Amino acid sequence: MPATRIATFNVNGVNGRLPVLLKWLNESACDIVCLQELKTSDEKFPVDAIRDAGYSAIWPGQKSYNGVAILARDAVPVERRRGLPGDPGDTHSRYLEAEVNGLIVGCLYLPNGNPAPGRKFDYKLRWFDRLIGYGRSLLQEDAPVVLCGDYNVVPTPIDAVVSRRWLGGAVYFPESRQAYARMLGDGWIDAVRRTHPEKGVYTYWNFSFRGGYDRSSGLRMDHLLISPPLSDQLRGAGVDADVRGWEKPSDQAPAWIEIE
Repeated sequence: MPATRIATFNVNGVNGRLPVLLKWLNESACDIVCLQELKTSDEKFPVDAIRDAGYSAIWPGQKSYNGVAILARDAVPVERRRGLPGDPGDTHSRYLEAEVNGLIVGCLYLPNGNPAPGRKFDYKLRWFDRLIGYGRSLLQEDAPVVLCGDYNVVPTPIDAVVSRRWLGGAVYFPESRQAYARMLGDGWIDAVRRTHPEKGVYTYWNFSFRGGYDRSSGLRMDHLLISPPLSDQLRGAGVDADVRGWEKPSDQAPAWIEIE
């Protein structure tokens, strides 16, 4: 059987970046795609255009902010969970989970946390704690799971072109990196880093006032974590970095893995 390609892509506004998304979907032929930062209400999600591109979709939107979606080609994602447990008052659309052809896929958009320290950073750490706790329950299922999305954390210095530029940012704060390390300590496998153990791989670049983007600002903060049952089935991983240079792009590029 051919490998299954699973991708995560922070689109930074699904309607405004729809031409980029549709072009990439056509060229990448991914089987499962997780989107973050939809920035649209449920009813304005471009489901017809995505269906015409060959994908079924489920999504919880949120006007102007957040929003996540799971797309599947030649399959229908069966929703398992909408929102993380642990805080009934949290109304942000940041987590969605589905089963696709026997694979459990969690799509997440972790809070950025800036300005840090402060209230938003405290929320980020609380959300991270909830994710860690829920992630442990997923691991206990001993099932094939991919937990992917925009984690808004740069795990190590190799994950930034110039790490010192980000010392004051929430994505690089020690607490953020320690929380990510706790997930790996629980048994989650960073599939991109497993595939490229010593290579600088980046998924985010600042917008440039002169047009294009600032390549020296590269960060890796979009991650695909896989559960131990998938460890021996990982066949490849990478980033479609060229998408960042397309017309009217997101500030992030799709990251992907291939599972046997």
